[in-house]
Amino acid sequence: MTTPNQHWNAVFVAKSDQELGWYERDPAQTLKFLDLIPGSRTATIFLPGAGTSVLVDELLARGAQVILNDVSDEALKKLKKRIGNIQHRVTWLHHDISKPMPDSLPQVDIWIDRAVLHFLLDTAGLEGYFRNLRSLLRKGGFALLAEFSTAGAPMCAGLDVHRYSVEELTTRLGEGFDLIQHEEYTFINPFGDPRPYVYALYKRK
Repeated sequence: MTTPNQHWNAVFVAKSDQELGWYERDPAQTLKFLDLIPGSRTATIFLPGAGTSVLVDELLARGAQVILNDVSDEALKKLKKRIGNIQHRVTWLHHDISKPMPDSLPQVDIWIDRAVLHFLLDTAGLEGYFRNLRSLLRKGGFALLAEFSTAGAPMCAGLDVHRYSVEELTTRLGEGFDLIQHEEYTFINPFGDPRPYVYALYKRK
């Protein structure tokens, strides 16, 4: 049976960034939500699935400190090579986000998930993900979740996904979070195909 690490390593080795179905040339949709957060430009930001996203470059250009996690060490190798000498503001983590996180990680101001959560299908994995989110995100911090919407595709990268409504995201986060803003958004992937997403920004009480 292929592990998540093996699956995603094979994807990142076989394809260039522009050949990935989730490749986003301009992360303006995510940045639009970040601009609603006071102090986001110099915040400490955690990405549970950094991949090779150009969002990382934008966050660093703005002045943020970032913790970059991915289940694929091959993706992290590519990302390290690309961002080069800015690495002094980066903490690297190669970890399955559904498993308990290292105790050494500091709490963060912002958690940004673009298209990670929807790959977690079993109860244990989902519980682990949200346990990590609550553990790492400080009180008063913000969580931005961007997942395939209920109108979205049932699969991505050869894997089944769970499609979300904003109501389900809110329920899974629990009573400790306030919904600040949400939006249905259609991402056009590199092959010209529409991919309906739901974006939801929460503040931890």
